[in-house]
Amino acid sequence: MTEDPRWLDEDESRAWRSIIDMHEGLAEFLDRRLRTDSGLSTADYRVLVHLSEAPDGRLRPRALQQLLHWEKGRLSQHLTRMEGRGLVTREPCADDLRGSVTAITPRGRELIGTAAARHVAVVRAAVVDLLSREELAVLAGLSERVRQQVAALEAERDRA
Repeated sequence: MTEDPRWLDEDESRAWRSIIDMHEGLAEFLDRRLRTDSGLSTADYRVLVHLSEAPDGRLRPRALQQLLHWEKGRLSQHLTRMEGRGLVTREPCADDLRGSVTAITPRGRELIGTAAARHVAVVRAAVVDLLSREELAVLAGLSERVRQQVAALEAERDRA
């Protein structure tokens, strides 16, 4: 027999819905601005950021998959589209002849450089400059606690 759910009270429901609305609204806003300002989607941007920060602009697909928290199929399909647009290339891995490496192209590096400068200005206007240093610290701490709890719940589910 299952227990009745612990429904959210009014304050809990308001907080939860506020988080969801903020997350969705912010994600849509940032994606729209990225597309308008640079022609990159949020997914493109995230891939290019990780590659631009990697040694020599190269990462193994598995490492990129872990950084993005994406399924293998999603990454493969997205990289194929990005490769077709000249933003990345996939090359044989020198250390593992069966493997490959994803590399940022000069065009990808140019686009991420331009996009990042515009994107940080939008992030500042929408969030960072709106909050005090103390509020930013609280937000960062709360976000980290939630991320850790989600990871713990995932690990618990995986053990079951």
